[in-house]
Amino acid sequence: MSLPHAILTALLEKPSSGLELTRRFDKSIAYFWSATHQQIYRELGRLEAEGHIRTLPAEQPARGQKKSYEVLPAGRAELARWTAAAQDPKPQRDVLLLRLRAAAVVGTAGLEADLRRHLELHQRQLAEYEEIQQRDFPPGKDAPEDRLRHLVLRAGLDLETFWTQWLTHALEELGELPGRP
Repeated sequence: MSLPHAILTALLEKPSSGLELTRRFDKSIAYFWSATHQQIYRELGRLEAEGHIRTLPAEQPARGQKKSYEVLPAGRAELARWTAAAQDPKPQRDVLLLRLRAAAVVGTAGLEADLRRHLELHQRQLAEYEEIQQRDFPPGKDAPEDRLRHLVLRAGLDLETFWTQWLTHALEELGELPGRP
């Protein structure tokens, strides 16, 4: 149920066409909530049918012109309701952790290379988040909406820091296992 709320959030930040929305989504919300362009366009249709958004009137009628959307009061109310509602954390599901557990019974062949690959990917993501933080959150940028957006980025920074530290430790542990070259 979160995709419609992600779209309502993005549209409240700035009314957009579907294409503009998917581009903005790819550069921000997609870091923590992914969706394909088709899913976004399908959800725009549902949100419009439910009366949560509307198509903005075109400045000049033209065939094939892109539609721009804005959030209606019902959409804002739905987003406020959803934001205020309690929600339990989702259970952790991670294929890498499952593969490590399986390696305990079938051996570690191929695991070290993949752990190194994961470490590199998380290091790259951490560096990207650090660049975003420097660019978008300089000292003194402390309006309430900026502080909340920075808090979301901080979660990404902390998670990537965790994964880089954990993967470094996992590679050390793997290297110390008996029978390893």
